Amino acid sequence: MSTELRAAPPTPAELATALWDAVFAGDEYTATDLVQRALDDGVDPESVLLDVIAPVQFKVGEEWAANRMTVAQEHAATAINDRAVAALSLHAASRTAAERGRITVACVDGEWHALPARLLAEVLRLRGWRVDYLGAQVPVPHLIAHLHRTGPELVALSSSIATRLPTAHATITACQAVGVPVVAGGAAFGPDGRYAELLGADAWAPDARSAADRIQRNPLDRPDPGHQPIDDLPHLDDQEYTMVTRTRTSLVRAVMQGLDQAFPAMLQYSDVQRERTAEDVAHIVDFLATALYLDDADLFTGFIAWTAGILTARGVPAHSLPPALSLLAGELKDFPRATRLLRLADPSAPSVPARNHP
Repeated sequence: MSTELRAAPPTPAELATALWDAVFAGDEYTATDLVQRALDDGVDPESVLLDVIAPVQFKVGEEWAANRMTVAQEHAATAINDRAVAALSLHAASRTAAERGRITVACVDGEWHALPARLLAEVLRLRGWRVDYLGAQVPVPHLIAHLHRTGPELVALSSSIATRLPTAHATITACQAVGVPVVAGGAAFGPDGRYAELLGADAWAPDARSAADRIQRNPLDRPDPGHQPIDDLPHLDDQEYTMVTRTRTSLVRAVMQGLDQAFPAMLQYSDVQRERTAEDVAHIVDFLATALYLDDADLFTGFIAWTAGILTARGVPAHSLPPALSLLAGELKDFPRATRLLRLADPSAPSVPARNHP
């Protein structure tokens, strides 16, 4: 009698390599088939989500940043990974009954990067939670209406872009005001969760596995609806954040006009190049405003360093940044905190004397 030997299932690393090849080639059918076959072979669904799909999506971001993928390729790759998650969800739907409580998973309003939240939602479902996944860009009033209707144990709030943090703060406050605790996650909240703590979230987790473990290990207490953490940032009394956000359009226009003289190469730019430059300047203003909101210089200086790397990877001279920062500092010369941040990012930017604030 002979015994048939069954091949061992592929490792997560092997699956990730194969999935990356399919994603990079834009082949969603191969990608979804690979996921389904891995599940049929006995690979743990949570491992497929977090040790295969998640690292592949992280690599998509790295390849875009290094200019080895176009924006269109990055969007297509993300859509394929989302289809792979959907295939896994359908395949595993009959395996796990919802025996735990109810959780809402949502992205901050204005946040389009929904895949990290989707991964968490699927992990929680695999662990037996009833999950309402609301997807990308959820307006606060609609989220609160949903909480009133469903009464979940908590909200898992995701944000990848730091400029959405002021909105995240309002969202956290609104959820807590109706007695629902918030677990924050995503790159926007900082690598150590510093911004989640600053903005009053009840808990923070660096990734989907950690978030699911945290929720499962130690249920969160219902917050006191009477406490309003949005009032806990006294540095906002100087109104610099408010003024920068209100004058965003005029600030971008003034910097663009000034760059024609401060950076003569701009005179040779095409309309498309000028449009891209204006978008870059707008991002600088947005990150400056967010850094003012958080009173955190590292957020702004880190963004400027990251932007310099992105520009260099695309063949755009990074020395185009200092003139823009200097022009912006000139426009904001009456705003000491803003000027200080701009000077930290570009030592050549004009400075103003420091003064005390209430």
